[in-house]
Amino acid sequence: MLSRTADHLYWMARYLERAETTGRLLSVGARNALLPDISGGYRNDWEAVLQAKGSLDLFQEKYGDANQRNIETFLFFDADNPASVLSCINAARENARVVRTALTSPVWDALNTAYQELRQFQRTERSKLSVNDLTDWTMRACHLVRGCISATQLRNDGYDFMGIGTSIERSDNTARLIDVKYYVLLPSVSYVGSGLDQSQWALLLQSMTAQRAFNWSYTGEITAAKITDLLILNRKFPRSLQSCVQWTCDHLDNIAENYSAATSAQEVAHQLLDELNRVTVDDIFDEGLHEFLARFMARNARLANTVHDAYLRGIPA
Repeated sequence: MLSRTADHLYWMARYLERAETTGRLLSVGARNALLPDISGGYRNDWEAVLQAKGSLDLFQEKYGDANQRNIETFLFFDADNPASVLSCINAARENARVVRTALTSPVWDALNTAYQELRQFQRTERSKLSVNDLTDWTMRACHLVRGCISATQLRNDGYDFMGIGTSIERSDNTARLIDVKYYVLLPSVSYVGSGLDQSQWALLLQSMTAQRAFNWSYTGEITAAKITDLLILNRKFPRSLQSCVQWTCDHLDNIAENYSAATSAQEVAHQLLDELNRVTVDDIFDEGLHEFLARFMARNARLANTVHDAYLRGIPA
């Protein structure tokens, strides 16, 4: 496969996953904002979402006031925000259009339909669109495209590059969703273990569609340790960091086998997986959840850069 084709498939998958996560972050912010406001206890919930997304400065420069309507516009409709749902769906569709012949008709039709529906949203009066409407549509549209990929694409190297794009993006986004908790509770830790703390963890599970998975996997009350285990270390949960890195390794190994040659990408991916296999929940909290997530995101970004250098730019490893 040409590096150019692989690059478009990889980024199509990444943008699609990024759009879904932006929708999930909107859901986290909207649900957290409904919790009681205990003065001085935690930061502005919407500001926490922007901090986790790494776009607070860009938002403040354009909008200033971090109210819900401004943030909905910024995260869903703003073409100047490269991580908005609008920007991500547009970018995913454009990457797919360039390599249209590498995709099955159901995949292209699902993505193109999402693009057309999004344009219709832009023409709809904002007062008629709730944040739940926007987030639910985003997740359904992304699930439909990925379902078509899973059901109809040939398991060749193109499929593997889409899988790598999805898993690398998802692992970064899962870490960012968890990290919202850090920003919401900062600067006070007096609420850790409180009813507010438990409510926020429960809302995080809802926003990641992980409630039932949690109930199937753990007994007793919701705790930070159990949720950390589910979202970071539980390989059975498809959005956990360990699951995502495992899938990245699997897809990279498939490519190495197909071409009878490994690159530094396989080595970097397996090193990251080995660390996740060794770490425990106690280790994570000893280091600090925020610090662990920040370090993971940096290593995951290094992995993405290595994949890009090894395959997507055609640079020998």
